[in-house]
Amino acid sequence: MRVLVVDDNPEILGCLQIELEAEGFEVKLAKDGHEAYGAYLEFKPDVVLTDIEMPGQNGLELMEHIRTHDPMMKTIYMSGDLSSYRCFLAEEARKYPVGLLEKPFSRRKLMDLLSLAYPVKAT
Repeated sequence: MRVLVVDDNPEILGCLQIELEAEGFEVKLAKDGHEAYGAYLEFKPDVVLTDIEMPGQNGLELMEHIRTHDPMMKTIYMSGDLSSYRCFLAEEARKYPVGLLEKPFSRRKLMDLLSLAYPVKAT
């Protein structure tokens, strides 16, 4: 499975890349929404794992653009404070395949969400 990981924190990107690649996922990294959109077009991921709050284009805006190409793109949103987005994310989850991770999160929680998003063994 191909996972596009988007976060403005390089340490988080590095950790997620190591964890996901160790599980057999193909990973592409992006540091913000603008970079991620180009990566999406080139990489064609199965899942987008994105931070919500980032400078420039945030994760919600990124997914709005991606959904013009693929409305049902599987998405996992990450944030240190999901509470300020709960209403929007609840609506998003009613329309699209969406998972939520509140930072900090465990490797187990991430893997559980990925297995729900794409219930096939990583290659």
